[in-house]
Amino acid sequence: MAASTADFPPKLTPHDPRVVSKTATINGKKYHYLFSAPPPPTDGGDASQPRGTVLLIHGWPDLSFGWRYQVPFLVSLGLRVIVPDLPGFGRSESPAELTAYSFKSVTHDLLELVESEVPGGRQQIEKESGIIVGGHDWGGAVAWRFALWFPDVTRAVFSVCTPFWAPRAGEFVPLKQKVETVLPNFRYQLQLSGPEFEAQVKGEEKIRQFLSGMYGAKGPDGERVFTTEKGCLFENLPKMGKSPLLDEQEMDYYVKEVAGNDGGSMRGGLNWYRTSEVNYEDERELLKQLEKRGKNANGEKIVEPPALFVLATRDAALPPAMAQGMERFFEKKLMRREVEASHWALWEQPVKVNQAIAEFLGGVLTEGDAKL
Repeated sequence: MAASTADFPPKLTPHDPRVVSKTATINGKKYHYLFSAPPPPTDGGDASQPRGTVLLIHGWPDLSFGWRYQVPFLVSLGLRVIVPDLPGFGRSESPAELTAYSFKSVTHDLLELVESEVPGGRQQIEKESGIIVGGHDWGGAVAWRFALWFPDVTRAVFSVCTPFWAPRAGEFVPLKQKVETVLPNFRYQLQLSGPEFEAQVKGEEKIRQFLSGMYGAKGPDGERVFTTEKGCLFENLPKMGKSPLLDEQEMDYYVKEVAGNDGGSMRGGLNWYRTSEVNYEDERELLKQLEKRGKNANGEKIVEPPALFVLATRDAALPPAMAQGMERFFEKKLMRREVEASHWALWEQPVKVNQAIAEFLGGVLTEGDAKL
């Protein structure tokens, strides 16, 4: 397992005292989140204002704890860090209506969450030149959309694994049609968006088997529990060994947190795969907003804040080919870095991911410090 170097603080552990576990009700939805900030001076002097605020957004199947290698590092840079469990995950609520999981709904919720946590709210956020937003997997997609909906309060944006794709005009294209034409690597989403996975993988035992396999474990003969072509291979669930990416304490934490949502069902998290039409309808409004801001109708140069994309070379779900040509969508030059990793780059290559983020934030924070 990759470990921190002397240049980076140790990763978070479950129930780590360096973070505070909090809840807030935002637009009628309960959000659980982790919060951490630089400690006050030990000499008894007045605590200095953090250099800014970072919002970190996880994906599927994951939790706020998925950023365990990054949170202490970002705090060491003098930043306050807010890491929510998205709707449907961990200790956050799992609403029944699909609209609660849309990019528009969640980005608006997260902005309000940050405003409620930062002393001084929107005024302080604007003084800091906005929020630094980072994401992985679905969280990367949310981070990119946050920058589109709220460019004026996005100081910078970065995504690990998830490339940017522009909102599209025209007719709605169902997921099955996309899979059969341009996104065969998303075939697994047909299973996740349907009823079978939700019915088969429930309760702590099955969830432990599934998460172990998703996080790198294999069966005695190399069996896998998940492929992008078929989704979950249910017959292989009992065969899974231990994950090479999580220790026993971390796996126990994940199982309890995932199984503790919605009575042991993974329904809430799966709802993210059922939102394609909801997002399409919401993004018709987003396109109109972009046009009002004078953005090109074909999507070029629509992302205004400074941006970083960290590509994982062995990500089967989000392969490198998906990121080809995405530079044209960015008003400022996109910083691109890559790491030799699978989809779980945050854990497989934490040092290199943190180094990329540090390089990116160097200029962002230096510019911001001059304004504070």
